[in-house]
Amino acid sequence: MLPTTRNAGRTKGPIPSHCFPKARFSKAIAATIAGTLMSLSLPALAADLEEIQERGYMEVATEDNYAPFNFIEGGDAKGFNADVLEELRDYADFEIRQEILPWTGLLAAVSNDQYDMALTGASVSDERLRVFNYTPPYASAQHFAIKRADDDSISDVDDLSDKTVGVQAGSVLLSRLPELETMLEDDGGELGEVVQYESYPEAFADLANGRLDYVIDSAVPVNTLVASKPDVFAKGPAVSGAGYVSWPVPKDSPELLEYMTGFLEHLKENGRLAELQEKWFGESFPNLPEKPLKSVEQFHELAGLDD
Repeated sequence: MLPTTRNAGRTKGPIPSHCFPKARFSKAIAATIAGTLMSLSLPALAADLEEIQERGYMEVATEDNYAPFNFIEGGDAKGFNADVLEELRDYADFEIRQEILPWTGLLAAVSNDQYDMALTGASVSDERLRVFNYTPPYASAQHFAIKRADDDSISDVDDLSDKTVGVQAGSVLLSRLPELETMLEDDGGELGEVVQYESYPEAFADLANGRLDYVIDSAVPVNTLVASKPDVFAKGPAVSGAGYVSWPVPKDSPELLEYMTGFLEHLKENGRLAELQEKWFGESFPNLPEKPLKSVEQFHELAGLDD
């Protein structure tokens, strides 16, 4: 089972940060993303590698509520990135300090010089690439609908028309919803009400109790959730093109990006990356891009977003 979290299983209805009427979704989503990313547009002052080595430590920010990337179980940090953090501590010749933050403020904190980088399950997006570079991806992030296991009304994308969807506030899943909106409109359908949540366990709880028709998440957590609770949830249709998960590094820290790229290559060469991918994701990803992602244009070419 997935770990119990402090926000899961609420009984007083959804606790969205916003609900959008379907007719105004495109304009509303643009305003929401702009507000979420406002602090990310500030000049990043995070330390580059030389300063980190001189002071003797690097500060990384992680989250605790996004299995299987990062979560808490029995009071301890677990997940792919928790194991990677231990590998990084063995690899680095300086101390690695970690602080666990809520997802909604994590990237803003990194961009505002509170931490040197984010070691978490962060999907690549156009907005984030304007503030961060990414190490080479370590997981796929194509988006899928999650439905209730007993819901026979959803089998393909067309069936999602006019249904209520849950998604995490400030996430790439939210920013790429226009792809689904276009898919639906091309076949005469329309995107229904969009409800934003602070964390995914909240959304999954409301899906299970019928307050939502479906939730959108990326491939790895979808597979994990469905495998852990097959009597409650089922995997629905893909609702986006290709996507990637990686570690964001501030753009003014190119040496740190190179260092973390070398660390990832080290994990590939010794086989540890594939082991951890199999352990936490149920599969390895040998064909992901091997270079850091530094621009929107590069990302679009790799993900086929301009086709």
